[in-house]
Amino acid sequence: MPRLTRKLFVDLSIWMAGLGFLTGASFPFFILGLGFEAEQVLNLPFWMATLTAGLLVGILNYVLALRVVRPRLRLLAMHMHVVESTIRNATYSGDWSSCDPEKCRVPVDSDDEIGDSARAFNDLVVALFRAQELEAAIGDISKALSSQLDLDVLAKQALELLLRHTSTPAGVIMIEQSGELQVAAQHGVAQAEQLADSDHVRRAMRIDKTQRVECPEDVKIEAVLTHFRPQEIIVVPVSFKKTPLAVVILAHSQRFSPEILWLLKLFRQGFGLALNNALAHANLQQIAALDALTGMYNRRFGMTRLHEEFNRSQRSQTPLGLIMMDLDYFKSINDNYGHLVGDRVLSQIGQAARQVLREEDLMVRYGGEEFLFILPAASPADAYKIAERIRQSVEKMDIKDGDVCLHLTASFGVSACSDEPIKEAEQLLQHADEALYRAKQQGRNQVASYLE
Repeated sequence: MPRLTRKLFVDLSIWMAGLGFLTGASFPFFILGLGFEAEQVLNLPFWMATLTAGLLVGILNYVLALRVVRPRLRLLAMHMHVVESTIRNATYSGDWSSCDPEKCRVPVDSDDEIGDSARAFNDLVVALFRAQELEAAIGDISKALSSQLDLDVLAKQALELLLRHTSTPAGVIMIEQSGELQVAAQHGVAQAEQLADSDHVRRAMRIDKTQRVECPEDVKIEAVLTHFRPQEIIVVPVSFKKTPLAVVILAHSQRFSPEILWLLKLFRQGFGLALNNALAHANLQQIAALDALTGMYNRRFGMTRLHEEFNRSQRSQTPLGLIMMDLDYFKSINDNYGHLVGDRVLSQIGQAARQVLREEDLMVRYGGEEFLFILPAASPADAYKIAERIRQSVEKMDIKDGDVCLHLTASFGVSACSDEPIKEAEQLLQHADEALYRAKQQGRNQVASYLE
């Protein structure tokens, strides 16, 4: 129908009053057609009565429309204003608490266009706040990823945020290091390291595409998840400039929604950059910690590791061994053959010691020709045996310089914090130094223990 004013209910009142007037005006002719006498109905009093009745019916219809329709439209408009105000304020404050899908929900009490409008509004509010939650999740994840360079902390924070914002009960982050996938963070997963051999994980890493794995109820799953049966597992490869860096594995008791998949897509991009930065930082830290000539830890970083291992030994009440080694008469090699030969000697000494030491042992270049070996969980007897094996290995070395074949020896001092009360790492280091001094005083090329 054509609009008469800018207000819908004013138009409705005009149309209803007009319809009532037309009905009252035509009613006498309708009565006349039913067989009534003209003088009974075609007179002014009867006409006025029918006009009045028609107008009253029109007005009553308008009042009923106001009482039935208008309150619902007003409620819908009020909630719309609340949502609009919330969005406008949250743009600057980030506070969405004044309206959420529960607070701003409009009651749906009819199965017509008014009810459809209420349902559409409720769906709109849910979609709006779900979008806001995803935006907040992306913000949280981006902030965490961009502010962390420690590889272990980065992986743990990333997994924690992913599980929280996707409501996923179990997940693993595995980082590729030295050609192998290593578990960097995990939650709710048993034997997570076995996932590195999964065909789905290898395929995701190879083609650099997310893999979704459905788990039907009639398919048995062996030793992967601990406290629930997943309905779907998703494997997300993480790369940087097409170089595979890691893989994220999430398991859910239901299928992953499109919103979660979209969030994972954005996470994958940001995590790839953050992970590359963390790996580069770790490499730089390692380079800064290593002595360029021998590949051992330098003195500054070595002392840091000594304190860490000493504190761990004290907490766990496990022994800690320490070996201090000094090359005998090394200055004469530099004086007679030059520093290039001396550098070659130091490099080969590091290689020889590395072959004797255990995987968990640490090597430190303490000074020019002085070396320190930190031996976690090594008793005094263990440390003494390792020092003796290094001494024999050094003694058997042949270092050639042209036609000249050089032989050298080394002296060793051993200490440990198992049989004696030691309160700080410096005391353990002093004991090893005193034992080394005694080994030199007794003729060099030997191992001396502080407890002897």
